[in-house]
Amino acid sequence: MPRVGESRVPAEPSSAGQKARYRRILRAAARLGARDDLERVQMQDVAREAGVAIATLYRYFPSKVHLFAAVMRSQVLRLHEESVATSPGQDPVAAVSDLLVRIGHEMLEQPQLSLSMIQANNLAQKVPGSGSDQIDATFEQIVMRTAGYADDPTPDHHRRARLVIQCWFGVLMSVLNGRTSGDEADADVRRACELLLA
Repeated sequence: MPRVGESRVPAEPSSAGQKARYRRILRAAARLGARDDLERVQMQDVAREAGVAIATLYRYFPSKVHLFAAVMRSQVLRLHEESVATSPGQDPVAAVSDLLVRIGHEMLEQPQLSLSMIQANNLAQKVPGSGSDQIDATFEQIVMRTAGYADDPTPDHHRRARLVIQCWFGVLMSVLNGRTSGDEADADVRRACELLLA
């Protein structure tokens, strides 16, 4: 089990050069995380792969948990930028189902990285500055927007979106752990959306 590391708030990049180094670190971590499990990835290897000093890496990411939670956060933020609200006349249940199935397929293309990101995000839940809360909130916004709830959401809309996401994560973990086939997972996600969002 990876250590969470010291509980300090990581530095945020501000200059263009710092932002470029930050992105290089995330890309390097994603490449190494796609090859090795979270326990085996070494921070020194990430720094070397990214072409940064180890002190720079630790400045932005106090631990591997912070690092891989940040990799997941960057992917969720990318999805948020790409997501669109349901069009008039479009079935919101089908739209959310299609979205979650597509994201699941993307994550299954790099199963080792997906496991590392999910494990890090779970460990980061209680770590200040890990960005885990931003991951959850952004993913909820994506589902809410796709379901057509974003304009005037109720507490029940938020609850439904959270339940769909939690169910989707559980189904994804079943596939990543080899307990469920991809086809079964797609059917399960679609049925969960029908039950929770209809």
